[in-house]
Parts: sequence; C-alpha cells; structure tokens
Amino acid sequence: MGEWSHLRAAPIVRMIPCAPFFYSAACRMPIALTNAQIRFLRGQAHDLKAMLQVGGKGITDALVAEVELALEHHELIKVKVAGADREARDAMIVALAERADAALVQRIGHTAVLYRPSTDKRQIVLPRG
Repeated sequence: MGEWSHLRAAPIVRMIPCAPFFYSAACRMPIALTNAQIRFLRGQAHDLKAMLQVGGKGITDALVAEVELALEHHELIKVKVAGADREARDAMIVALAERADAALVQRIGHTAVLYRPSTDKRQIVLPRG
C-alpha cells in the first residue's frame, strides 16, 4: 500500500460559526468561576427558592430543556433533587449541570445552585476574579 498506509483519514468536522444570534451546544464554552465569583453567586442565591425538582424519573430531556430555559431567563437557579442515596444525588446534580452547560455553584443536601450567563440579556454582573 505504501509508506502512508498506516495513517487513517481523519473524519471531516464541520465547524459552526458562533454568532450572537446563533447559540447552540456546539458554541458553548465551559464556565470557569473564581472563588470570589462563587462566593458572590452563593450570596445572590441565598434568598432564591428552588425553581425545579428532579423526581423519580431522573434527568430527562424535558427536564434539561426546562433547566436551560430557566437559566436563560434567570441565569442563577436552585434545583431540588430527590434521591435517597447521597452519591446518586451528587451524580444527578453533576450530570444535570453538564447537560445544561451550567456551572455548579453550590450543592447542599438535596439542593443545587446552577449558573449560566444569558446570551440575550445579562442580569448578573460577576466581580472580577
């Protein structure tokens, strides 16, 4: 076959341009928060009530869509997770944050605080870290 036969052709990856009006999962960047920003967000979330509850069905596509909609509108939300086992609750919280492309600010017991800046209108101005 020749000296190049050991190399395989790489798959073609189509890049989607990230414009302000086009926001998709392919364009999202992971959110990295400093300790000062986490402290600030925890203070902002103190008076919030839990907006959503994760029930017995676990994390479904409909739940992720609701979390994404709430994050887009509010930027900072509390989610209550029902689960008897602590490890299962923690795994569901981490999975929900990953699927919603949100930063996990805090987790206490059954409640988690998630943050993701809005693409349309930023309401929360984070302190510089």
